[in-house]
Amino acid sequence: MRNGYFKVIKTPGGFGVAIYAPKDGGEPVRAQELVNYLDMNGLTNYEPGKITDAIKTLKDEVIELGSGECPPIRENYNFTVSEDNMKAIARFTPPSDTGERMTVEEFLKDLAFRMIKYGIQTELLQKLFASGGIYSTDIVVAKGKPARHGRDAEIEYFFNTDVHAKPAMNEDGTVDYFHLGIVNNIKKGEMLARIIPEDPGEPGMTIQGAPIKPRDVKKLRHNFGKNITLSEDRLVIKSDVDGMVQLIDGAVFVSNIYTVENVDNSTGNIDFTGNVQVNGNIAANFEVKATGDVIVYGVVEGAHVVAGGNIIIARGMNGMGKGVLEAGNNVIAKFIENSKVTAGGYVSTESILHSDVSAGTEVTVTGKHGFITGGHVQADSKVEAKTLGATMGSQTIIEVGANPELKNEFNRTQKEIGEIVKAIKDAQPVIQNFMEKKAKGVRMTADQLNYVKQTAATLELKKKELTEKNARMQELNKIFDPERKSEVIVTGEVYPGTTIIIGDLSTTVKDSYKYCRFIRQAGDVKMAPL
Repeated sequence: MRNGYFKVIKTPGGFGVAIYAPKDGGEPVRAQELVNYLDMNGLTNYEPGKITDAIKTLKDEVIELGSGECPPIRENYNFTVSEDNMKAIARFTPPSDTGERMTVEEFLKDLAFRMIKYGIQTELLQKLFASGGIYSTDIVVAKGKPARHGRDAEIEYFFNTDVHAKPAMNEDGTVDYFHLGIVNNIKKGEMLARIIPEDPGEPGMTIQGAPIKPRDVKKLRHNFGKNITLSEDRLVIKSDVDGMVQLIDGAVFVSNIYTVENVDNSTGNIDFTGNVQVNGNIAANFEVKATGDVIVYGVVEGAHVVAGGNIIIARGMNGMGKGVLEAGNNVIAKFIENSKVTAGGYVSTESILHSDVSAGTEVTVTGKHGFITGGHVQADSKVEAKTLGATMGSQTIIEVGANPELKNEFNRTQKEIGEIVKAIKDAQPVIQNFMEKKAKGVRMTADQLNYVKQTAATLELKKKELTEKNARMQELNKIFDPERKSEVIVTGEVYPGTTIIIGDLSTTVKDSYKYCRFIRQAGDVKMAPL
């Protein structure tokens, strides 16, 4: 492949410009490039239309420029440097029949004068000048070296960090609450985690010799608690004891489980960094807090249980109207009655009765009973139960389609915006009245001036708060996507009077239905078969 090019040549009547056609798919001569070349060399005796027509023919053509001797025009070039200073391009024009060729030494001196120091394609240039030349073609004469960006350090964990394991169903229809696979047992000397060190990358260089720094990479160090040893190279951590390992907020903890028979008058409230295991019951009015999991093999009565991880209650929760469960991850209980339950992950149980239940992902009510009767059950993506509502018409509300915690923030922020707007409207007349009096030359007392200053300061503060709150509302509006898939699944029967809410839409069931699901469709809550 060869681009078309041009050259000033001798002709029988004097001299002219030869236009050579491209070959093998090359680029034709650029008309403007030729015009610029002729004008720059004072060869203005031509008709632009003839140049354009000659180029279009894609044949070798000669356009007469004048009589007399052919002017001596040296080989020359146009020079460009890319915006990122990573490439220099020369586009050569040939000498006339009576002109001289440029030497490679001369061109290299030109590069040096232009401060081109790095990546000069010397071998290519030597071959180019030793040959007959390549013209009207972009030739990369210098290349920079791009920086090689590195890689952030990573931590590889040698235990299960997934806290979303779900209980298995037994053959008899009950749920297995004791073999969840979410407890990571560890032996003394076992490796817990290792750091894969960062790769800093390699610097690059522009054609002017300026260094290009690779992007900064993130280094990591182990974050861990007691009973753990750090290796000499600070890359590996191992357990010092037999126990249980957890990853909590990015830190590795190895601890023995804090175990009690019952939580009652004999123990008082419990606040433990790690996991708590209760072999019996948690009595009413007591409080259990744990940064990890709380596992109860008996019953929880009207107590307050808070866990950074999971709450697992083998025999269920009877809240007596005052019991509260708060889990950073999942809540798993045989039954939930008259309680308030909040889970960052899922809630899994065999029945929910007159309770306020909120789950960050889903609520699953399975087993022999599998009913949700009374109360308000919320989940981000799905609520599944065998039975919803009751024949007696106990008010039951099922809501999906928005993370409950974020929805509460949405409602709270919306209310706060209303209050801020009201405060701004109340303050503006005070400032306006002051400006009018000031314009009329009315003198004001020190107390009046102080009141106006305080009002002005409050107004500015409220405007700033309004900007921040509106920005947060925009973020929350993006999060609450009403079109994303959320559903309520009924594997048995749903009774009349049950309210189904999906996103910002709701419906109240008027008739009894079996084996169905509720979805958002065409701007409404629709019932569909399983």
